Amino acid sequence: MRNMNPDLRVIRTKESIRYALVELINEKGFDAITVKDITTRARINRGTFYAHYQDKFDLMTRCEEEIMLDMSRLTKQNYPSVIAALEIDSQTLTPFSFTVSLFEYLQINRGFMKAVLGPRGDLSFQTRLKKFMWETLYGNNPNAFVKEENLLVPGQYLAAYMGTAIIGVIQQWLESGAKESPQEMARILTTISVNGPFFAAGLKK
Repeated sequence: MRNMNPDLRVIRTKESIRYALVELINEKGFDAITVKDITTRARINRGTFYAHYQDKFDLMTRCEEEIMLDMSRLTKQNYPSVIAALEIDSQTLTPFSFTVSLFEYLQINRGFMKAVLGPRGDLSFQTRLKKFMWETLYGNNPNAFVKEENLLVPGQYLAAYMGTAIIGVIQQWLESGAKESPQEMARILTTISVNGPFFAAGLKK
């Protein structure tokens, strides 16, 4: 066992560092964490930590960038299915396979996502996540679902509303223990997003 593959050793080390980060954010908040806290919790020496990361901010940024990259890949894979779902009559309301995939991904990474999106996490990540959502769904790319010329309200307000709402739903799900399945969460988010909150509240038929 001692001759572990060096690549595998690096992966294990990074996993234990990330695990320590998540535990410590939940316990004392990101601001209060030191590199010493992380190395003690991960049972590694400081040299090992600094071989991979400059400091705790670099660690957090790299973890977050990995999440964004994964989400970006997920979105690109699912573009055709979302376009197809949007073209079907919204009354049928089949949850987008993209939304199911997104919640499946969040479920796998829920420890980190709950910590980073929680009250003791990283507020700047929420801002970046909102920006990412806007650029993915409505940005200046040829695949964007929403075209600037079709907007009924200024784009930045729609972006703020949608981004905050989607992150709010994700936070609520993570905070309450992610009890609903990804399929059920996709149905909930699709109902609110496609038909609006008044419809979801039963006020508007």
